[in-house]
Amino acid sequence: MRTALVFGATGQIGEALLARLAEWQVFAVSRTPRPASANVHWLQGEFARIAGLPDAVDVIFSTGPLDGFAQWYAREKVATPRVVAFGSTSLDTKQASGDAYERDIVARLQAAERLVFDTAASKDAAATVLRPTLVYGAGRDQTLARIAAMARRMGFFVLPRGADGQRQPVHVDDLADAALAVVEAPATHGQAYALPGGEALAYRDMVARTLAALDPPARLWQVPMPVFRATLSLARTAGVMRGLTDDAVARMREDLVFDASPARRDFGYAPRAFIVDRRTVGA
Repeated sequence: MRTALVFGATGQIGEALLARLAEWQVFAVSRTPRPASANVHWLQGEFARIAGLPDAVDVIFSTGPLDGFAQWYAREKVATPRVVAFGSTSLDTKQASGDAYERDIVARLQAAERLVFDTAASKDAAATVLRPTLVYGAGRDQTLARIAAMARRMGFFVLPRGADGQRQPVHVDDLADAALAVVEAPATHGQAYALPGGEALAYRDMVARTLAALDPPARLWQVPMPVFRATLSLARTAGVMRGLTDDAVARMREDLVFDASPARRDFGYAPRAFIVDRRTVGA
């Protein structure tokens, strides 16, 4: 039986990956106690301290924060020939951000990727980094699920006019499939791949489909940008939507589209079109 160590196992991608490892012996890391299952041995802890780590596994999967994993991987001695770690396309989309916090995210992602690849080389292992676009599908993401929750409370959602930048939302199940596929693909050794979804659509259309999936459906209101910014300022003053920065609003008009052909060529990546269901919206 093959063995795996999985970080981020209780996250949205991690849960989808565990469902695909039913024939593996899995060591899964969680901050809190978890009930035992037939093939999953849960380890409690965080990167700084994890008790009961195995001496060796066939694959290490990291589906959580890349910077924390990279530092753990550099100092720990769990032997493995294969590492598959998730990063983010934010590394590309936020490089020129005017927001210092977003630029710091880019810097940390860049440093973490370098550390993973350098550490793998020093340990005679093969590493692959996967960079998803906008993740959805488990009802726990920070974009569509949050939009759905707000629209469910208010009965509507507001966007600025011109929010027509292209997006490629990617389903968690397609990401879990990709993580498994690269394990057996030698061409992916030492490589990083963008993992967009199978459909590009305007930001406003992505939101409109999400609102239409609610029960009852919510309305989409589009207002002039000055009105939207004034409304957003009031919301921030009230302690709401502070995470929606001015740069994030500006990006609603920008195309954030990535090329999936390297992933298709090297490991048969075939993501689905954007389909919203009750699970997507957290129902």
